[in-house]
Amino acid sequence: MTQHKALLILHGKQALNEEVRAAVGAKRKEGWQLEVRVTWEAHDAQRLVCEGLAAGHRKIIAGGGDGTLREIAEALVLADSRYKDEISLVLLPMGTANDFARAAGVPMEAKAALDLLDVAPSNVDVGDVNGQLFLNMATGGFGSQVTANTSEDLKKVLGAAAYLFTGLSRFSELRAAYGELTGPDFHWRGDLLALGIGNGRLAGGGHVLCPGALADDGLLDISILPAPQEVVGTLRGLVEGGLGIDNMFVRARLPWVELKSTQELGINLDGEPLSGESLRFSIRPGALRVHLPAHSPLLGNA
Repeated sequence: MTQHKALLILHGKQALNEEVRAAVGAKRKEGWQLEVRVTWEAHDAQRLVCEGLAAGHRKIIAGGGDGTLREIAEALVLADSRYKDEISLVLLPMGTANDFARAAGVPMEAKAALDLLDVAPSNVDVGDVNGQLFLNMATGGFGSQVTANTSEDLKKVLGAAAYLFTGLSRFSELRAAYGELTGPDFHWRGDLLALGIGNGRLAGGGHVLCPGALADDGLLDISILPAPQEVVGTLRGLVEGGLGIDNMFVRARLPWVELKSTQELGINLDGEPLSGESLRFSIRPGALRVHLPAHSPLLGNA
């Protein structure tokens, strides 16, 4: 095994991306032994991670969007404990939103992103909800519905703006959901329009939902947008008037939080749908080593 050896797991949609091909070629000229594997169907990323680790790779590059990143990060965290102190993750943002990468300050250009291979990794936290892991954020309420209902064709045309377009076009469907959240010295219950439980700061194509979140503080950032009857009309007016709604949020920072609802509540886990009436969110401190810029906004020590 060589120090300059890495495996790029690339989302199948990016297989013919010439920018990625050029960036891989450039890193190889710099002395990196860089192998590429392409996903084809569901769960390929986990399988490729396992195969890569067995083949001696300890640096894994996630080439795709937030969903690909979540899948690979989960596979690395759950990998054989023999590899824990050696494996690390590099982000190559190739998706529509790239919410975690953008919040972390990872370059959107392929070559600049791959240059993070030469930066020492940082220990970051990983979120856990009923055994499923996430690196960026779990969202619920109207925001998760927008993410789930934004079509792939629209994302191809509009990019991250597709989420905003879908949200505005579905405003008439705005419905509150009842939820009760309980954590250490924290309790909130009522109707909510949106919920963010974040290790990162952005969701839904670049929208700031958890503005103070850090990925290495051992805590989850909770953001709740309450929904008393008058808020729906107020929210519509704020959006149409171009004003922010940040001061309407209830926020907390907790090592764990339990969410209960009187009906099944839909949650979006970095692109992975999840639902349930009782969910427990917790944090796994420093569970993953990730190559981030030295002054990444998500690193408290930076």
